Order: sequence, then structure tokens, then C-alpha cells
Amino acid sequence: MTQEPKDAAGAASTAALRILKKYPNRRLYDTQASCYITLADVKQMVLDGIEFEVRDAKTGEDLTRSILLQIILEEEAGGMPMFSARSLAQIIRFYGHAMQGVMGNYLEKNLQTFVDMQGRLAEQASGLYDPKSFTPEMWTQLMSGQAPVMQGLMGSYLEQSQQLFQQMQEQMQKQAGNLFGGFPPPPAQK
Repeated sequence: MTQEPKDAAGAASTAALRILKKYPNRRLYDTQASCYITLADVKQMVLDGIEFEVRDAKTGEDLTRSILLQIILEEEAGGMPMFSARSLAQIIRFYGHAMQGVMGNYLEKNLQTFVDMQGRLAEQASGLYDPKSFTPEMWTQLMSGQAPVMQGLMGSYLEQSQQLFQQMQEQMQKQAGNLFGGFPPPPAQK
């Protein structure tokens, strides 16, 4: 949420950025609404697409990521987790790894592709249902009833994901070539 919103001319505008202050007593204060809010309120801001930044009231340090992680933790503990223990372990393994930055970028782009795909699916199904009343269970029913369509969409998504990963690999190879192009290749091992 720390991206600065753009005005009509494309210039950065901080007027639309909502500032939340976190106090030592763990309370969050919404400077725009002039009131204390909860994590549930912050979650609703995310769902509503409101751009915000959470800052430590004393130091001014940006705490946005830690608040978003708290929301994810609560959601994961709440009954319908999105991540399996295996996928969380795999994510943890990338911390400190040379590919950490690449993996973060890859996951972000994959999530955006998935959101775009979901938006196209919702567009195609508009008029058939009220999107705001659609529950995860209803999505599951729709997906199972639309198996061939979903297979096509998921196949397209996976193909885009694979192409994205290949592009990232090629970009890394080019960067490595630029960085180490002046060095002789290592001797062949016997």
C-alpha cells in the first residue's frame, strides 16, 4: 500500500494517501477520519482499494508491511487458510537466498495476473449474479460447474506464469553477463 497514488496528469500525489499512525499501546489512529481504528477496519480499507500507509507515531517508521502481515496472519488462523504449511515453508526457504528478490517480484506479478484473470471471469459472468454476494463456496461451485472454461483459464494463467518466469531468468542471465562479462570463464572441471 505504500505506492503513491497518481493524479490525472500522472504526477505523484500524497493528498489521497491515507495516513494511519500506530501508537505504543498498539492502537491505530486514522488521521483522515480523526479516530482510532482496528485491524478489521484496515482490512476493509484494503478490500475497498484505499491507499494508505501506517507509520509509527513516535519515529515515523513505515509499518505498513507489518500491519498487512498481521491481517494475513489473522485470516490464515481464521478457518479458511489460503496457504498450506508446505507453501509457507517454501516461501521461508527463499529468505536469505540469492533469488529472494526475484521470487518476491515473481509472486507479485503472478498475483496480479491471477487478479486480472478473476476480473475477466467476473466480467464475463456479470449479470448472472451480484459479485458482492459471492462467497468462497459460491466461487467453488461456479468453478466446478465450469470445468472446461476454468481449465482453459488456468492453463492460460499457468502459461503466462511460466513465460514470466522464463523472462525473469533471461533477464538475470543478461545481468549476470553484464556483471561478469569481463571475467574469464572458470576452468572446466574433470
